[in-house]
Amino acid sequence: MLTALVFAPTAVALLLFALPRPTAPAVFRAVWVTASAVELALVITVWAGYEPGGGMQFEERARWIPGAGVSYHVGVDGLSLPLLALTCLLFLACALYSLRENRRIREFAALFLFLQTTCLGLFVALDLILFFVFFDLSIVAMYFVIAGWGHRQAARAALKFFLYTFIGSLALLLGFIGLYLAASPHTFDIVELTEQNPLAGRSVYGALVLLAVVVGLAVKTPTVPFHTWLPLAHVEAPAAGSAILAGVLLKMGTYGFVRIAMPILPEAWREYALVLVVIGVVSVLHGALVALAQTDFKRMVAYTSVNHMGYIVLALGAAAATADSSEQARSLAVTGAVTQMVSHGLLTGALFLLAGVLHDRGRTYDMGAYSGLAAVAPAFAAMTGVAAFASLGLPGFSGFIAEFQIFTGSLGPQPLATALSVLGIVLTAGLFLRALRQVFTGPLRLPDAPGTPRAFPDMRGHESLSVVPLLILAVVLGLAPRFLLDVVEPASRSVLELLAR
Repeated sequence: MLTALVFAPTAVALLLFALPRPTAPAVFRAVWVTASAVELALVITVWAGYEPGGGMQFEERARWIPGAGVSYHVGVDGLSLPLLALTCLLFLACALYSLRENRRIREFAALFLFLQTTCLGLFVALDLILFFVFFDLSIVAMYFVIAGWGHRQAARAALKFFLYTFIGSLALLLGFIGLYLAASPHTFDIVELTEQNPLAGRSVYGALVLLAVVVGLAVKTPTVPFHTWLPLAHVEAPAAGSAILAGVLLKMGTYGFVRIAMPILPEAWREYALVLVVIGVVSVLHGALVALAQTDFKRMVAYTSVNHMGYIVLALGAAAATADSSEQARSLAVTGAVTQMVSHGLLTGALFLLAGVLHDRGRTYDMGAYSGLAAVAPAFAAMTGVAAFASLGLPGFSGFIAEFQIFTGSLGPQPLATALSVLGIVLTAGLFLRALRQVFTGPLRLPDAPGTPRAFPDMRGHESLSVVPLLILAVVLGLAPRFLLDVVEPASRSVLELLAR
């Protein structure tokens, strides 16, 4: 089941290239949407068959490079299953959003389908080299998405994105090799390494391996100071590319923390947990403050991703920072971190698609070029307002559930850091409210650049189909999150048990 889920999109991508060249663009778009819908149906089937608290399930293992201790090993648990579902939902949303895309649509659809394989593959990988392969291939696919379909500085943005994240992946590979050499017998299998705890009692070696792994994952997350590639990549990427970059690819870093760093390097993670807490707080405040200074709507949303990823790093650090905090509090912190990954993917994915609508109408993201849009585009204004209020943590939305768990779980072990991080919510509220007031209220004003239309059409059908389900799910998770928490909480407790060794 998992192998079919992972590799079916790439098979469909190859099928697109097998179609004759004169094929109508509508056919490519229809195949892409159909494949994405089937993927979502498959992951729903996996979720329906998953038993919460049952550990790793749907496992598949095959010999790959046995001489080097490398195998094709995949499986899902409560940490990876929500991210699989998020991935399939966002890729379907992007396929629907791109129904009017005409620029080299065959290549565009094929790249997104291949990118979907790399994302799904990483979230089910239970071998470090398999994880690394999917990690690197996602960089390559996103590079071509940005370079081929981005805006004016697309080539520069794509190159900066590739170099930063590729260098980070090399650090990650060094850490993986360090784990392999420490294991006895040598292996890259995540499950076996977790059972072995190969670096127990080797503080210096463990610190160096943790440094390599954390740096590699922090670049992808990204956290301060490894975040400088993010704003340019987002601003220049097409809307669908930005939605996947923020909604899925950033989660590869935070997922790596809970899948690899915490369970395999528990001693080193506990020893340096305070450093991670500080990085999380700095990312929260820096991301919010810099976002507050932006006049570009898309760049502002990009910096809020640094802010929201900071909450996750804070929670994961606080979960190990002090041993005398209650087990329930630590479990809340880890559960909140995973919930935040899902919530951020839904809401920021929706915001980037809405930013694409803004640019499609006015050819600019500059908030100063617009005002009064609520009068002519009420549906667009309403959806943007819902996404913004949800992102700032308003009760009734998924962001509140995630941040409430993070703060509740982090306050006991790290009261000062948590109190400082709460300021991030205030700053986020300020920047979103300012953006909504500037763009949607007052007299109507549209960009006056040559060639810019003198009208602002409201949401089209395919745009609404891509955004509305994301917002609905954010509301469902905010009001009735039990179906998600029942899956995540047992896996979070398992991580904490491994961390306590």
